[in-house]
Amino acid sequence: MKPLLTAHVEGAPPHSRPLWRWLCGFAIALGLLLFLVVGRLSPLPPRSLVMSTGPEDGAYHLAGLRYQRLLAANGVQLELRTSAGSIENVQRLRNDAVSVAFVQGGIGPPSAGAAPEELPLRALANVAFEPVWIFTHTVDVTHGLRALAGKRIAVGLPGSGNLQLAVDLLQAYGMDVGAGDGTRSARDGTVLTADSGMAAAEKLQRHEIDAAFIVAGPAAPAVQRLLVDPAIRLASLDHVEGLARRFGYLQTVSLKRGSVDPARDLPPRDVALLATHANLVVREDLHPALAYLLLEAAQRVHQTAGLLEQQGQFPNPRVTDFALSDTAERYFRNGPPFLQSYLPFWMANYVQRLLLVLLPFAAILFPLGRLLPEVIAWRRQSRLFRRYGELKFLEEELTSRTLNEADRRAASKELDRIERDIAHARFPLELSDRVYTLRQHVAYVREQIARDTGTTSTSP
Repeated sequence: MKPLLTAHVEGAPPHSRPLWRWLCGFAIALGLLLFLVVGRLSPLPPRSLVMSTGPEDGAYHLAGLRYQRLLAANGVQLELRTSAGSIENVQRLRNDAVSVAFVQGGIGPPSAGAAPEELPLRALANVAFEPVWIFTHTVDVTHGLRALAGKRIAVGLPGSGNLQLAVDLLQAYGMDVGAGDGTRSARDGTVLTADSGMAAAEKLQRHEIDAAFIVAGPAAPAVQRLLVDPAIRLASLDHVEGLARRFGYLQTVSLKRGSVDPARDLPPRDVALLATHANLVVREDLHPALAYLLLEAAQRVHQTAGLLEQQGQFPNPRVTDFALSDTAERYFRNGPPFLQSYLPFWMANYVQRLLLVLLPFAAILFPLGRLLPEVIAWRRQSRLFRRYGELKFLEEELTSRTLNEADRRAASKELDRIERDIAHARFPLELSDRVYTLRQHVAYVREQIARDTGTTSTSP
């Protein structure tokens, strides 16, 4: 005959793990899952960036050097690559050779027929005026650029916005211009040379050319050099307002008398200049944290007043050729991100990623936390009722048959197990009466076993 309770005791499942262990395991698994998801959807920004500037002696490159120092202070290495100018910069951006570049206004979208928002490029800001400086020796171009017909004119390097703008203006006056490579025009003998920056300034001062078009900010070394040379004339066209209407990417600015050198009364009169603007352009896939960092650097570099701009006029979101990035729109509307305003750059990014993990984690656990007391109470109550069931099963076994010594030992072990489980468990006060009743029932069954043992031992 099979011993009493053998199947129940030997085949009983192990005790359930405490609830807190299951909850800790669930929380750890959920946290790891969220961390992996955030790591894929919001990776850390790269620690290096490549910027295409312009000629080494130009305003773009000088500004790039300041950006480089500011980004280095935030742990980001900015590599600068010189170029012929804006057209080459756009080509590099499109070919993914660089991530950020300065681009002259008026260059236009680099794909024919493509809308700005369809291109993989986005503008972060309009960062500066870029006047069209027309310097000559003796030629007076006040009444029009036709006076330069048959002259030698420096118009900038191939691939530069300087060349494109100079050619646009000369053609507006009906001049037959060549390719800007030193080839004499067949009709009026005009020669366009591919000189820019300091090279053009030096040639003009040595009388090797008659005029120079320089599209650059006032801080460019070539512009500074020619502005203070008494032998060089800065042109002030009568038609600046009309030309600005003709070319939508141009506007007029005024270089005030004495603003260059008051002691020498330079310039000796107000000079009306045509000007385009410089855009800070990035690839569409640039990490938003780096875009914010570049915008903060732009504030530091370009916000001060100058010969043509007022304090705080730049950077601004007024751009023409490229759609403004979403990051830039948020920056100019709301300012820099809260964390980057109070924490170092990398710490702010780590904290932001941590919040991206914790917020959905909290959103999931908060409703669960509200149910947790009920779940705990239900588990404790279920545990108590399970012990009642085990005790009832044991009692039915005891009363359904005559017990031998092995049965009594098995029953005693089962009662010991139930008592230990009750002693080690924590039950709320509202279950105290049921716990006490269960203990009484255990004692009652134990007495039954003892009486049965006594009866068996005294029977003949």
